[in-house]
Amino acid sequence: MISIPLDIPDVRVLQTEWTKTGERILTVESTLDSTTCHRCGRLLTESYAVDKPRMLRHLPILGRVVYLRIQPKRFRCPFCHDHPTTTQQLDWYDPKALHTKAYERHLIVQVVNSTFSDVAAKEDVTADALLGMLDRWIARRVDWHAIEPFETLGIDEIALLKGHRDFVAVISAQTEAGHVQVLAVLPDRLKSTVATWLRHLPTTIRSRIRTVCTDMWEGYVSAVQEERPTATLVIDRFHVAQHYREGVDTLRKQEGRRLKHELPKAAQEELKHTLWPFRKRASKLDKGEQERLATLLAASPALQQASTFREELTTIFDTAGSKTEGLERIGVWRQKVEQRGLTCFDAFLKLLDSWLDLITNYFLNRQTSGFVEGLNNKLKVLKRRCYGLSNVTRLFQRLTLDLDGYHRFSPWHTVTP
Repeated sequence: MISIPLDIPDVRVLQTEWTKTGERILTVESTLDSTTCHRCGRLLTESYAVDKPRMLRHLPILGRVVYLRIQPKRFRCPFCHDHPTTTQQLDWYDPKALHTKAYERHLIVQVVNSTFSDVAAKEDVTADALLGMLDRWIARRVDWHAIEPFETLGIDEIALLKGHRDFVAVISAQTEAGHVQVLAVLPDRLKSTVATWLRHLPTTIRSRIRTVCTDMWEGYVSAVQEERPTATLVIDRFHVAQHYREGVDTLRKQEGRRLKHELPKAAQEELKHTLWPFRKRASKLDKGEQERLATLLAASPALQQASTFREELTTIFDTAGSKTEGLERIGVWRQKVEQRGLTCFDAFLKLLDSWLDLITNYFLNRQTSGFVEGLNNKLKVLKRRCYGLSNVTRLFQRLTLDLDGYHRFSPWHTVTP
């Protein structure tokens, strides 16, 4: 025989029994002899009766399903004129729930980085029960009183359905300690929607925002400039890199097709497996990749030149120590590109005409949207795992749970109230 504590306050076990299917049912009763009137709020001690029995799923014991059977006590109020009765409420379960709070905490940890259908199958609970649990434990919008202080805001978007351009805007924040917090999932990326959200931020939160990182979407930029004009707007350097690298990659494809027709078959074989050596940074290449890349660039002087300019611009972003220096070096880089007549950078040069000032704000504090992109990657995984999520409120809840669920609910981490 062994004794296992229930770890539930203010109850005593009256009876234990096994069902034919191997489930354990524990009949318990409250040890508290009072409650508060639901009408007048005064303390009640006059016992009246008991409510109908309730069966609550509890944490498993030694791998066996456990239920707690309880008949909540009722008390009569002598202070209200018609003497209403009140059912005693206990802290360890919610009156509307089918499970104890301890078991719900166990379930919500199982949902982190998983799906309702998977957890429902593993734990033999219903998806509706899990949905109700999600609403009880995860708020539908951010609690500004509980949020960690932050000065950096990130705005980006993600398509709910690939190829349909039904974008939602994801707004997040990064604390000084590097902790990422999701603040909102907006139903679209329109300027008016983002501006309205910024306008309704609590004053103390809004005044604290110093930096806003975003991509080159006019709606985000205009909304921030109107609603938080003193914040520094930074166009993310990795979005910028995506644009100038895309032009060089297009040239690689064009040169590849040309070389395929001009070179003998033996020479073409030497140019295989050069895609990733060409895209990777030179410092990350191993000896074999360096050799394959050298063969490709030797066959295409234009590609050699474009690759050199691409790496030069990356070096500027890596090493420029101030915005002034960054502007000056990018200006020199641009002049050299224009003198060489490399058309693969034409689209990027037009982009610089419109966004150069915000792009070079990166050099002020070297702030990027890396934390936003990490959040978007998590959201993409969540979408695939759940075969799509179209409700932005559920997206916010699930993303919040995936980010903070282990920290908040796992017994192996510090539990926050």
